[in-house]
Amino acid sequence: MDKPIYLDNNATTPIAPQVASTMRPYLEHLYFNPSSMYDAAAQVARAMSEARNHVRELIGGVPANEITFTSCATESNNAAIFGAVRALPKKRHIVTTAVEHPAVIEPCRDLARRGWSVDFLPVDRQGRLDSAEFVRALRTDTLLVTVMHGNNETGVIFPIEELARITKETNPEILFHTDATQTVGKIPVDLSEELQNVDMLTFSAHKLHGPKGIGALFARRGTPLRPLLLGGHQERGRRGGTENVAGIVGMGEACRLAGENLGASERVRAQRDRLQAELEERIPWLEVNGAEAERLPNALSVACHCIEGESILAQLDAEGVHASSGSACTSGSLEPSHVLKAMGLPFTALHGSVRFSLSRYTTEAEIERVIEIFPPIVEALRRISPYWDTEKASPRADVLHGQSCLP
Repeated sequence: MDKPIYLDNNATTPIAPQVASTMRPYLEHLYFNPSSMYDAAAQVARAMSEARNHVRELIGGVPANEITFTSCATESNNAAIFGAVRALPKKRHIVTTAVEHPAVIEPCRDLARRGWSVDFLPVDRQGRLDSAEFVRALRTDTLLVTVMHGNNETGVIFPIEELARITKETNPEILFHTDATQTVGKIPVDLSEELQNVDMLTFSAHKLHGPKGIGALFARRGTPLRPLLLGGHQERGRRGGTENVAGIVGMGEACRLAGENLGASERVRAQRDRLQAELEERIPWLEVNGAEAERLPNALSVACHCIEGESILAQLDAEGVHASSGSACTSGSLEPSHVLKAMGLPFTALHGSVRFSLSRYTTEAEIERVIEIFPPIVEALRRISPYWDTEKASPRADVLHGQSCLP
């Protein structure tokens, strides 16, 4: 069997060979606890320090002591949100969006159930946030703003530089957090310049060809934050527990390689754009989610009217193509994507979305193969769909009634 075509890189990425090689010694003979006092353990601690430097360099050369290693982006997001709430318990208002990753939405919903006031700001049909509505949401008692940098499903990029600036001009005491899990390593992220008003930023290694089980939380010096995990002095007391040394070393190497390969994003964008153009040309009643918004260079989310995304994915899998219907954290749910619902997709398209997410390892031949097989898959599924008029090559008239579909 030929090697599968992997186009689900927003869910996770294959680990880079150099990263695996760098980690191997720390899984075998350099297994020492970095907190121990003998020389072999000091060697491990130095490797962690070097890895932290690679991480900080990728996000703008921020001070090393502003980087805390965690187990993943989900923990980092929880640490940022709940850490801020615990540090400033008298402020009880939070601003976020309706399209955040569950690792942000669920903590915010939990706080709302416990009495905090949380604004989940809407987005438009392209997945964009209204800046004027954002300004109106800020209040005198606002504790935290948490807005993702790039959406994991559609790839839509939010204007974090502008939103963080507006937040600080409104009230410099409001904390600003961004989940940058989908952007770090794909586009430039500079916390020393463009994002200088961001107080906290979170991401994980496995989205940029590093290992799973390791993430990072950037917290600018002076940011009030209480730790979630108590029990040790590790990470300057911000996150107790013996460090995942191999994971940290792997994340450092992944960040170093990502910095070296940022230029490859334009090649990836060209591949994405070719895939998008060919699918739009060959498939009627196809919507590109977020097409008019600024998007990540590697992400393409398409909605195929009148068929189920799960059926499309099964057919793609049979052809050796791995894609997704949205977030990997929610793909087991029968409910339609909360992101696409917030964007107002019509009923005929809401369940038929497929996400292709590329990486620097994606080849031209793989893109050509998807262009070849995807349109026939959609056509075959529509022929057996009760909502599709095969003769007219469009949704049935009674299905269209009351729906805001494409003409």
